[in-house]
Amino acid sequence: PELSEEPPAEMVKMTKSKTFQAYLPNCHRTYSCIHCRAHLANHDELISKASGFFRDLINYFLTKMSFQGSQGRAYLFNSVVNVGCGPAEERVLLTGLHAVADIYCENCKTTLGWKYEHAFESSQKYKEGKFIIELAHMIKDNGWE
Repeated sequence: PELSEEPPAEMVKMTKSKTFQAYLPNCHRTYSCIHCRAHLANHDELISKASGFFRDLINYFLTKMSFQGSQGRAYLFNSVVNVGCGPAEERVLLTGLHAVADIYCENCKTTLGWKYEHAFESSQKYKEGKFIIELAHMIKDNGWE
């Protein structure tokens, strides 16, 4: 039999390159997953950075409240990308009872934080539909110098 320089097809290891569902524009400051660098959020979606006088006034008070995750400080976002959502469950957090769903990076499956599905106290309703991502799982990308 002749010797072949190519390995048999069943021995060739196929690798899949990492692709993300969404890429945020390079012109914006972004937050990415610290574990795999998948884009997670645009800086403009950070609640404490919205514009307008009344929004600034509200945000001033929001930034005085520290969002805490299980691994330390966390940021509250209006929207995120490349994130999956688990089932909602009721949890008693520092600010009261909420229905929340854990969120995870769609690329590396790391749990990043949670999504507020429902707030039971009227003072916490502004969180509904918003996302908490722990700083321990994020890195700043694009234009933060």
